[in-house]
Amino acid sequence: MGAVAMDTTLKQTWGIYQVYIGKKLVMVASGVVLVLYIFGHLAGNLQIYMGPARLNAYAAFLHSHPGPLWIARTVMLAAVGLHGWSSFLLWLEKRRARPIGYVKKDDVPASYASRTMMWSGPILGAFVVFHILHLTTGSVPGLGFRESEQEQFFAYQNVVNGFQHPAVAIAYVVAIVLLSMHLYHGLWSMFQSVGISHRRYTPLLKRAAHVVAILVAAGYISIPLCVTIGLVK
Repeated sequence: MGAVAMDTTLKQTWGIYQVYIGKKLVMVASGVVLVLYIFGHLAGNLQIYMGPARLNAYAAFLHSHPGPLWIARTVMLAAVGLHGWSSFLLWLEKRRARPIGYVKKDDVPASYASRTMMWSGPILGAFVVFHILHLTTGSVPGLGFRESEQEQFFAYQNVVNGFQHPAVAIAYVVAIVLLSMHLYHGLWSMFQSVGISHRRYTPLLKRAAHVVAILVAAGYISIPLCVTIGLVK
């Protein structure tokens, strides 16, 4: 009886996902998870301005709780997968429905961000993989990665060593610019995706999303910039 009920539930869930609005809802839900991760990750990264002891202690704290850490990583990776796959399927549906898109005038930032959502996503995904290999596993040769020793972590030193390489710093900045564009479009458009749209409030949502995206970009980009000019060393 339980197996039958579970099978029915799975079929209903898959049926909802197959329709256009279902994919939109998955996009919104996974996007919310990713936005929360972006904010949380930034809050952790900005502790670099409090000195090596603070950032290294933060890294040690995270690794001292492997269960919650891996749960967070799993949820984040699942959100990335669902977000990317749903985005691709929605793009295919739009292409099939109208091979030649509408010609319309829109505000330039929103229009440009919208057009770059498809290709900026895979680029960001590739950067995330590099970022993990660089600062989490230390698998990128030549970047001066220091392994942890007896519960001692060197997150601060690894960040500084990595961003002292101009190519790494530039790649990081480019990725964050793409992320901010992705974030800008996603923040205000998710309200439209769930049917919340009004000519009075939508412009306000766009402006708020613009401010948030700029602040997030400034926070992340400040780190390689400060390392490059020697303020963080």
